[in-house]
Amino acid sequence: MRDVRISIAAILLVLISIGIVMIYSSSGIYALQELGNSTYYLHRHLSFLLLGFLLMLGVMTVDYYELRKISKPLLLFAIFLLILVLIPGIGKEANGARRWFQIGALSFQPSEMAKVILIIYVADFLARKQNKIRSFKEGFLPLILVLGVVCLLILKQPDLGNCVLLGVLVFILMFVAGARLRHLASLILLSLPVIYFLIIRVPYRMARIMAFLDPWEDSLGVGFQLSQSQIALGSGGLYGVGLGKSVQKLFYLPAAHTDFILSIIGEELGFIGTLTVVLLFIFFLWQGLRIVRRTTDEFGYFLSMGLLLLMGLQVVVNVGVSIGALPTKGLPLPFISYGGSALIFNLMAVGLLLNVSRHQDL
Repeated sequence: MRDVRISIAAILLVLISIGIVMIYSSSGIYALQELGNSTYYLHRHLSFLLLGFLLMLGVMTVDYYELRKISKPLLLFAIFLLILVLIPGIGKEANGARRWFQIGALSFQPSEMAKVILIIYVADFLARKQNKIRSFKEGFLPLILVLGVVCLLILKQPDLGNCVLLGVLVFILMFVAGARLRHLASLILLSLPVIYFLIIRVPYRMARIMAFLDPWEDSLGVGFQLSQSQIALGSGGLYGVGLGKSVQKLFYLPAAHTDFILSIIGEELGFIGTLTVVLLFIFFLWQGLRIVRRTTDEFGYFLSMGLLLLMGLQVVVNVGVSIGALPTKGLPLPFISYGGSALIFNLMAVGLLLNVSRHQDL
């Protein structure tokens, strides 16, 4: 599968290069105005990339099968960090959320690490319990309890979007593994009232839903971000207004270099540029699917599928939010958005995926 690995590496480098250019383009003026340094976010992003590449190369060199032996300790460590970040004075609070550890000038988001670790644990569990996955007591319930604990801790941060993301991911893996449809369907039906309650009872989540339904009804209030995103995409037309010439990045579109960087790509590079990015992701996921299909051992199969789902679902959510097809959720566009923890662990996920592929050739 050497050709697949080369294709994935090439696409990854192109996406990262696009990200570097667009992060500087979308954040330079904002950083100069607010921080006095137009390259502030660019330099930090390059630092995160360097660390991410080193860790990606690191996870590529180990035998991924050894991760099975430490999947439970890794899960316990992730849960410990998710608990620790909720403690005042230890976890950093920003905008009403407590999701980060602050270490000097750097911040670390344990939920990003927990997503990758949960995939490793689920892959190991499904590989071990393949013949018992249809059993409610031995195959279905234990995994749902683990998912529930992780999601509950992430929800306390609060972060409903990542809880839903992990829930969808684990459900797909369980479905592929052969879990009973009635078990999955029953849990989905039971979770719908909970999700509804979590949205209705939390004003900012309800505001996001209302903005999603009609952002132009209150385009200067709750619908501001979505309406500005759509203005950016619409202004770009077919070929864009030109690299660096975005108007929306001039303090109109919040999170222009993070969650809504695709909107700036659409404005500056047009429909052609946006379509190119989307097609690159589609080709990346297709090449990843080739790895999944060719993986012979069960642990590697579920691990590679879980990692691919993690990256794919994040792309779908980010693109969907940018174009107004999904409610606003703070998920960055993998490899392109400015980021710290998300970028680093997405690169590590690619490293693990390539690791699985490499071992199939041995």
